[in-house]
Amino acid sequence: MFFLVALILLAVVLFVIAPLRDPASPPEEVDDPYLAELEARKEAKYREIRDAELDRAAGKLSERDWRRQDAELRREAIQILRELDRVRGESSE
Repeated sequence: MFFLVALILLAVVLFVIAPLRDPASPPEEVDDPYLAELEARKEAKYREIRDAELDRAAGKLSERDWRRQDAELRREAIQILRELDRVRGESSE
């Protein structure tokens, strides 16, 4: 019974994080080294978010610890995305 619940939970987590892994849109080739660095940081942050979700699903993180860590990781991801938007806006002008 526990195995079935864990399997269902893992399936739900993978379904929820699927949009973060969108393989249909390959990363853009970037000439600007700063933009390339930001893209790499964004992908690394997405990986950290997915890893934390998997750790919670596997029981390695308590719900409370996961919520705290997830909130911090998502705050950092938002900062990176805002910086990406700013840099792309400047380069397209």
